[in-house]
Amino acid sequence: MTQQQVQKTDPSLGSHYIGGIGDWLRYHAWYRPDSEALVYNEDRVSYSELDQRVNRAANMLAARGITQGSRVALLMINSTAFLETFFACAKLGAIAVPLNFRLSPRELEFIINDAEASVVVYHARLLPLLEPIRSETTLQHAIAVNGECGEGVRGAEGDPDYRESLAAADTSDRNVLVAQDDPLMMMYTSGTTGKPKGALLTHANPTWIAINTQMSPLAFNTSDSTLTVAPLFHIGGLAIYTLPMLYCGARIVLQPQFEPETLLRDLEQERITSLFVLPAMWLMLSQRPDFDDYDLSSLKVLLSGGAPCPIPVIEFFQKRGFQFLEGFGMTETCASACVLNNENAVRKNGSVGKPLIHVQMRIVDENDNDVAPGDTGELVLRGPSMFREYWNRPDATAEDWRNGWFHSGDLARQDEEGFYYIVDRKKDMLISGGENVYPTEVEQVLYRHPKVRDVAVIGVPDEKWGEVPLALVVPEEGEAPTLEEIQAHCGDQLARFKIPRHLVVLDELPRTATGKVLKRELRKQYQ
Repeated sequence: MTQQQVQKTDPSLGSHYIGGIGDWLRYHAWYRPDSEALVYNEDRVSYSELDQRVNRAANMLAARGITQGSRVALLMINSTAFLETFFACAKLGAIAVPLNFRLSPRELEFIINDAEASVVVYHARLLPLLEPIRSETTLQHAIAVNGECGEGVRGAEGDPDYRESLAAADTSDRNVLVAQDDPLMMMYTSGTTGKPKGALLTHANPTWIAINTQMSPLAFNTSDSTLTVAPLFHIGGLAIYTLPMLYCGARIVLQPQFEPETLLRDLEQERITSLFVLPAMWLMLSQRPDFDDYDLSSLKVLLSGGAPCPIPVIEFFQKRGFQFLEGFGMTETCASACVLNNENAVRKNGSVGKPLIHVQMRIVDENDNDVAPGDTGELVLRGPSMFREYWNRPDATAEDWRNGWFHSGDLARQDEEGFYYIVDRKKDMLISGGENVYPTEVEQVLYRHPKVRDVAVIGVPDEKWGEVPLALVVPEEGEAPTLEEIQAHCGDQLARFKIPRHLVVLDELPRTATGKVLKRELRKQYQ
């Protein structure tokens, strides 16, 4: 590789051209080739090797017809293969479509077809999710990552092996001209109408998230490292620390799932300096009797997000000298929008903090006028880290992007010191273990149960998951359904985290004069 390849430009684009995120790897492969980029099990990958693997993956995908604008589905656990494929798409100008493997096969079928993905790279252990739907999707090619999920776990017969295909591919850089405004990925979010929407994010979005991070209390440098255990198919796992770390040339240790003992061991052995997990995970770590047996002196910053973290949990870590921060964001903000710093984590508990440097936020009324300080209104945002649009959903895009501001659907207020608080959700939604659940989607499935005449789904508190779905059912004439029957009915249609954990049978649901279910009243009674 030459320095000219690192700094390639097209003169016709003028001085305003900034390349895509594939340039990050080119840059670090040039300036710090031997520095570790990724650690996954026994696989330790330098920046030079990572760049070469990404080039091979790009050529592997190109041989299967992937070009600029093509969609590539990633049905994968946290692994080097995930990030190699993701950056291969970035270098080709293709659009990566990470798939949530907690979804049901039918939910995945909709997303694959909506995105019109032509290639999927999948981990072999996830084949049972792909096998029932593959023939009913737009997929033309599938590549299996074998040998990482237990001996003998292999993909479907005829699907080429990922590592073998990588080894056979050329290491040359295809040098596709990719600009910051070009599409990078589609992250699917659940929709209020029941069908998920593909939030289209550009190369500029994670670039500005990385810049925002460096100008915040989360800042780090090339000597730092993070452990990524939050799933990379979520914007939080991918964009909160993982991509910013690669932007600045730091090191990432990957874990495929949350196992407290394994996590603590790697934090100690790998000398990790920053960690992001959800409140439920911080709670589990704080409850371990052997927590203080580990040498975690390298850890500088602990970050929580997805829901407010309880004060006792925050104080557990702060008393041990850790900096404990809380973040707020969503898919449409490319994960991050606000941060609550360590100094205010307890004093302002429940607040989402203040906006990052290149994020603007307002609280507005129904006419998009600013509300008075202390009053509640809808949180709207804008900035270069914001997503572009919903894929093939101009109606949804126009509804949420109005007057130059993204309307989040969150009801918020701002206190006299400028700290923001999320008060409620304008959109009907609950958050279970960091996963967004839209009750409308669950209700649509429950309405198809033969014993259900009317139904409403709300979130109720849960010590482990924050919230879980509660189904309030008005039965048809005769026998009411049991919780087990409701769960079995949902089993092959909804992801597990969307399936109701509790059931209440009612004679009728409270409704307004126009027939709308009074969910606020139900929440008051059952939460």
